[in-house]
Amino acid sequence: MQTNNKMAVAPVGKLIWQMSIPPLISMFLQYSYNLIDSAFVARLSENALTAVSLSFPITTLMNAASIWIGVGVNVLIAGYLGQKKQDEANTTVTHGLLLAFGIGALLNLLSLLIMKPYFRTFTNNEEIYQLSIAYMSVCSFMQIPNMVHIAIQKMIQATGNMIAPMWFQIAGVVVNFVFDPILIFGIGIFPAMGIRGAAVATVAGYLLSMILAFALLLGKKQKVQVKIKGFHLQKQMIRRIFAFGLPSFIMNALSSFMVTFVNLFLVAYSDTAIAFFGAYFKVQQLIVMTVNGLIQGCLPVMRFNYGAGNRERLHSAFRYGTALVTGMMILGTLAVILFPAQILGLFTASEAMRSFGISAMRIMAASYLFCGLSTMISTYFQATEKVGSSMAIQLCRQMFFLVPSLWCLDKLFHLNGIWLAFPVAETATLLVALVIMAWHRSKISHNMFQGGK
Repeated sequence: MQTNNKMAVAPVGKLIWQMSIPPLISMFLQYSYNLIDSAFVARLSENALTAVSLSFPITTLMNAASIWIGVGVNVLIAGYLGQKKQDEANTTVTHGLLLAFGIGALLNLLSLLIMKPYFRTFTNNEEIYQLSIAYMSVCSFMQIPNMVHIAIQKMIQATGNMIAPMWFQIAGVVVNFVFDPILIFGIGIFPAMGIRGAAVATVAGYLLSMILAFALLLGKKQKVQVKIKGFHLQKQMIRRIFAFGLPSFIMNALSSFMVTFVNLFLVAYSDTAIAFFGAYFKVQQLIVMTVNGLIQGCLPVMRFNYGAGNRERLHSAFRYGTALVTGMMILGTLAVILFPAQILGLFTASEAMRSFGISAMRIMAASYLFCGLSTMISTYFQATEKVGSSMAIQLCRQMFFLVPSLWCLDKLFHLNGIWLAFPVAETATLLVALVIMAWHRSKISHNMFQGGK
């Protein structure tokens, strides 16, 4: 019960730091995979960078599914522990592992089936098409190890242990970073595999993370364990895992659909525009999802205290997390606005890419703060079982506001209009999130007033 006591009585500020720093680092590492791949692959050619950029929506969708199950399991376990229901928490662990393996295998197969027609939609350049197929035909096999290791990571984080999961993720990123140049360019006894080598390094990194995650879960006594004896599938528990993780899935999956949709606009301009946006979006994801790691660290704290009925600590965690998110997003915005040329240099950007890419990065960076604040509000709703409101915010960001903004601003300002659509959509989303929060609070106040009468 030590973890329960910490979540219930530790100073909120200190607890948020303890719970947030490890997942923040983990998300930074998780989203460094594609950035590292792109940085090394760009040294092969701009066509190779374009191929990885076209693959990014598929790998993002696969990551989104992994986070879906992981966050759903995390929220459910944290809630059960807050209610002192140990057996239900252990049952959730087993359900989470079965879902991770089953859905991971299904997505692996689906990605292999859809990749040829998908890539044909975006390019008539035969070299880019073949490079895309070479990369994705290997990268598809990352899904099972990716899904399983994220599920285990979230299980352990739900108990308050935020440090241990970070290490198996670090190990995977180190493998990817070391073997990317070795397998892409051929060093020592290893042959030069080109773009396929980047995919092999990625899969190897995820595989190592999964092995170490299982060793941690099974080889050391944890506050949650795999339940085998007396286990049976519970449809209600599966539905709750899907429901609690759905807002996180939508947020990440919509990123995949959004990149795909933006690429449909960019293909009318040039392959260089697609290559640029793919490279830029990896930088944006690295910033935004690192901050989201901090937000996900706040989630079990808010969820635990909501389950325990401690509204004061719930709201304190929300306020403290919001302040941290604001500071981090301001730093991320400044980094992109001040150093766009240096960031593009990581991807061996051509002069043609730099000619529009530097100003484009500065325009899109203006959206980060609004994104962080609305995501924090969405996560608060997720923790307090207002899943519909949480999902509505995510849908506004990357569908209801972004899609019409892209269409209108592309017509008005052409290529610059595509970049302007992002801050416009994020500003509108934050306004909607604030309105929804005010509505929920007025509803609670009204109910309390009615109860008092």
